[in-house]
Amino acid sequence: MKLTLRQQLTQFAHVLQTQLFPAVEDAVGELDGTARRLVAVLEMIPLARFVPASRGWIGRPSKDRLTIACAFVAKAVYGFNLTRQLLERLHQDPQLRRICGWKHARQVPHESTFSRAFAEFAAMELPQFVHEALIASTQKDRLIGHIARDSTAIEARERFPETVPKASATAKPASTSPVKKGRPQGKRGPHRRHKGGKPPAHPPKEGRRLHRQREMSLPAMLAELPRNCSLGVKTKDGGNQQYWRGYKLHLDVADGQIPISAILTAASLHDSQVAIPLAIMTAQRVTNLYDVMDAAYDATEINEHSRSLGHVPIIRPVRRQHKEIPFSGRDKWEAREMTWAEQDRFRERTMVERVNARLKDEFGGRQIRVRGASKIMAHLMFGVLALTADQILKLLR
Repeated sequence: MKLTLRQQLTQFAHVLQTQLFPAVEDAVGELDGTARRLVAVLEMIPLARFVPASRGWIGRPSKDRLTIACAFVAKAVYGFNLTRQLLERLHQDPQLRRICGWKHARQVPHESTFSRAFAEFAAMELPQFVHEALIASTQKDRLIGHIARDSTAIEARERFPETVPKASATAKPASTSPVKKGRPQGKRGPHRRHKGGKPPAHPPKEGRRLHRQREMSLPAMLAELPRNCSLGVKTKDGGNQQYWRGYKLHLDVADGQIPISAILTAASLHDSQVAIPLAIMTAQRVTNLYDVMDAAYDATEINEHSRSLGHVPIIRPVRRQHKEIPFSGRDKWEAREMTWAEQDRFRERTMVERVNARLKDEFGGRQIRVRGASKIMAHLMFGVLALTADQILKLLR
């Protein structure tokens, strides 16, 4: 008989408490709370299945990549900001060193070896594959109620190239006619009156990315998304704008605050451009009923795609311009009201914000010292991997 997720977790916790923890404590001494969490996380995630073997090649044998990968997981669990801090702890703490796989301090590789190994893990997307395997083994047979979707700012210590506007070949020469005083120049403002009392109509753009994504494959969608370092801005609830330089991490989080899918893009990319590929990636891994998103995802294409997957989209509506009402004393903006049932479901969206906060505060998402989209994604995914295993274990508490 196939065991349910709770039965599997109960059996796993029983093995941890009765066999694994006593055996580890006999070898390395009594474990504290963080060390117990690290042992449980390393036992749950299938690192050994994806770390390539380094034996049998011609030349000087390379260091064991599995122990280095375990050390990077320990870096996320302990919340070390720098690899140098991890190395200092490995040399000073024999318990942590034995948990990662080294018996003596002289066996711990140099910092440059850690950097080369991390570059290999980032190039092969090791933490992404391990996270996908962890989700498949624990969440595939589970019926998930809500998937909350949102993005978070990732600050990076990089320089991004400034875009220089290209001069148009068909640009008209500057007018030599005198300019009248008191008359604004350039395009008309959004609230300027127009002839006939109606604003100009803006036909939808058929060639925009959301239209193309409905007919594209997932690898093509991911290849089209920009991943360069750029300047991002978000408007908070109070109207204040937050600027940062770096990237955006887009997450799909299931009930229980378990991250299911993650995509890293440029900071300047709008959240709605990642909704469809993120939804497809999540649908390939788990089965859910509701897609909960904020007002940034209020688009017809996203709504229709969610329903085509058999989900019910719960999206906070945006106040849109009513083009049938002429400019008058009435407000020309209107918004669809959410029903009481939608409002109740929409409250579940806060779980993705709590996951983003835990990733930044506890698992190294706020302090990033690597450069490049692939390395930053690997750094974040080691934290997401540790966070996912920790949240799965919390289901038994």
